[in-house]
Amino acid sequence: MTWEVIRKTAAERSSATLTEAVRAQFTWADAESMLDGLPGGGLNIAYEAIDRHVAAGHGAEEAICWFGKDGRTRRLSYADLASETARFANLMVANGLRPGDRLFAIAERVPDLYIAALGTLKAGMVFSPLFWAFGPDPIRMRIEIGEAKALVTTAAIYRRKIAAWREEFPSLKLVLIIGDEAPEGCVALGPAMAGVSDQFDIVQTRPEDPALIHFTSGTTGRPKGAVHVHKAVVMHAAAGRYALELVPGRRYWCTADPGWVTGTSFGIISPLVNRVCMIIDEADFDPERWYSILQDQKVEVWYTAPTAIRMMMRAGKDVAARYDFSALRFMASVGEPLNPEAVVWGNEVFGRPFHDNWWQTETGGIMIANTAAMDIHPGSMGKPLPGIEAGIVERDGDEVRECAPGEIGELALRQGWPSMMRAYLHEEARYKKCFASGWYLSGDLAVRDAEGYFWFVGRADDLIKSSGHLIGPFEVESALIEHPAVAEAAVIGLPDETAGEVVKAYVALNPGYEPSEELERDIRGLARKKLGPSVAPREVAFRKTLPKTRSGKIMRRLLKARELGLPEGDISTLESDET
Repeated sequence: MTWEVIRKTAAERSSATLTEAVRAQFTWADAESMLDGLPGGGLNIAYEAIDRHVAAGHGAEEAICWFGKDGRTRRLSYADLASETARFANLMVANGLRPGDRLFAIAERVPDLYIAALGTLKAGMVFSPLFWAFGPDPIRMRIEIGEAKALVTTAAIYRRKIAAWREEFPSLKLVLIIGDEAPEGCVALGPAMAGVSDQFDIVQTRPEDPALIHFTSGTTGRPKGAVHVHKAVVMHAAAGRYALELVPGRRYWCTADPGWVTGTSFGIISPLVNRVCMIIDEADFDPERWYSILQDQKVEVWYTAPTAIRMMMRAGKDVAARYDFSALRFMASVGEPLNPEAVVWGNEVFGRPFHDNWWQTETGGIMIANTAAMDIHPGSMGKPLPGIEAGIVERDGDEVRECAPGEIGELALRQGWPSMMRAYLHEEARYKKCFASGWYLSGDLAVRDAEGYFWFVGRADDLIKSSGHLIGPFEVESALIEHPAVAEAAVIGLPDETAGEVVKAYVALNPGYEPSEELERDIRGLARKKLGPSVAPREVAFRKTLPKTRSGKIMRRLLKARELGLPEGDISTLESDET
């Protein structure tokens, strides 16, 4: 199906932050000029996000407007945020934490989580957020890989998912519990914060000092910890300004959870660096609640996910028609490809289209975007931001060939942008495989058209994108095999109208077990307990054996091809295939 291009008016183009003139003249020095740098030298993300604004006389401006599940509201000015994050940094020092130590955070969207993130960076420590709905095993594995020294969480999460194995990690010296009470062996955050000063001299971090670790899954092996440095804030500032239209004073809502990279880079850092007011909603998705927030809070810039957009579409236009969205200036989407229908639907319901963009955990910031000045080609991810050179390539060992317009290949970026990951934690060889001939190879297949717009085709590997979350099959399969009935497991992603993809598992049973609905429910229940509902399979299918190569590797692509009625491709290496 072809879609009409959504053309921008001359007024829209001229009022956009990223005009063609700005694009043509851009240098990274321009982006760096958006920042101040630490007094006395150095660069620190938290200083750029908070304290420099206070020093410039903007302390009274609203930084955070938070809405709790229970109806509570909390508002924090930039001066409030400066004081609270200073208290948190002092708390780190008081407990013997040092610059470079790693703090992990696992909590829902409450103000303490955002304060902890920025206070950690003020102390020169490294912040690593985890999604609160993860099960015990994913949390434990990431804590182990990251060698966490401190953890911020809630009492409920601690008791259910952490307490059973905490003593196995003596390096985890401090567990802070949000609230005024804490389980034995932990520290209640409320009283602890009240007992320290609200003044703190920010650690003189340097641009290349580690600041963030974001975990992303791989097709095999353990999750990868992508390391980002304080210099990434240059990209956070520029991408927020140019891709999302974040300018001082605007009201902005990023619906992503900080447990994922979008919720940290563009749900905490970028908006505060650009001095906007961040809207934060603790509650889960509900279309009427969301529409009320957009209307009542006069949200001007809205950054959300295709899954949420599709859920709103399913609720119907009539629900949205009861609300006033006249304050909206710009809407954007990220996490997975945005289907053309959603772009057009947004234009019909909100009076403006959703602007898709593309980036990854490894890139640290938005790389390709449909900006405010650009015509929108529904279904396209847009064009590279200034300073970003993107290409479609074909890799042959250490050599890379650039593809012609219209030719499908791997989406690649020229090395050197500020927010490029600097390492995979403890995995140098794995990190080096991401690069060839000066290109970062994304693992995504895409095509570039004659006008320079990029179009997503699919993943080059077996990773699954469900509701914006990247899921590694190996992690799910490992949990399934822990069930006594399961001998082997294979996991694939299947298209889903709402989530983009959903996880389906195939299992071969051990002798003495027979397929049944009860067993299927029991296996899914174990997976949900171990991994959390966002990662666990939606469906489990039984097979006598799973298709494997002669080397023993399960052929997930073959399972997917048969499920979707697609060509099976080369099966010359197939060893077993009894279903």
